[in-house]
Amino acid sequence: MKSFFVKYHWFLTLGFLAVSNLFIWNFVWSSDSSLRVYFLDVGQGDAILIKSPSGNKMLIDAGQGGAVLDSLSKSLPFHDRKIEVLLVTHSDADHIGGFIPILERFETDLIIESGVAHPTRIVDNFNYLAEESPAKRIVAERGMFVDLGGGAVFVVLFPDRDVSGLNPNDASIVGKLFFGENSFMLTGDAPIKIEEYLVFLDGEILKSDVLKVGHHGSKTSTSDSFVKAVRPDIAVIQAGRDNKYGHPHKEVLETLQNNGVKTLGNYDLGTILFRSDGRTIKVRGL
Repeated sequence: MKSFFVKYHWFLTLGFLAVSNLFIWNFVWSSDSSLRVYFLDVGQGDAILIKSPSGNKMLIDAGQGGAVLDSLSKSLPFHDRKIEVLLVTHSDADHIGGFIPILERFETDLIIESGVAHPTRIVDNFNYLAEESPAKRIVAERGMFVDLGGGAVFVVLFPDRDVSGLNPNDASIVGKLFFGENSFMLTGDAPIKIEEYLVFLDGEILKSDVLKVGHHGSKTSTSDSFVKAVRPDIAVIQAGRDNKYGHPHKEVLETLQNNGVKTLGNYDLGTILFRSDGRTIKVRGL
């Protein structure tokens, strides 16, 4: 991890200044010093809840419809109605749709978006609620990082350019979550060409303990070279049971298996919780 911060010193410094100037964290101190990462069961869609040791929370994608609320009710205290950071990897309905009920029921300080222009009814509804919210809205940029407190830091790896005219999947935010010696690679629906680009840019820096498999296990993501660069111990596939797309595709499962990666899926386990003390990671289904 040290090499990452050395290589991207200026990106990280500028990113920190940009984000820290937008809002001041309202820390909720907790006696629990662990990082928790919930891969929420929202059916055919992505939704990842990060809870830092300080109590700050970040929700990366929210599935579609209200399923995210049910999953959050099993992962958060019933009285908790604040998620400090919302990150929308891209504008597909199975990633952005669930943010509509989130914005209606939860407070938030910061909304991070890819900047892709993809007008739909769901996107229009999201934009309306986001504008009504007091939260700051910013566009993700490579090198930006969000300090969640307690040693948990999320770093944006992509996009590194204006993606407003791109296909939503091509514009997906890709980021890496750091906590001590542990890390998580979170990919949205980024396709193979973006994975290959990141391998070219970052190489060994991509190494992570956990990989969130791109595009729900579609064969359009998870190239062999990307898996070899990330070298995860565990991969998580966020896909619904018996979904109409046939996710995860056998090609992806074979790639992961051939690289010695243990694969877990919401379609088998429901919500999956990773708990890290900064050195070791424990995992279980909820």
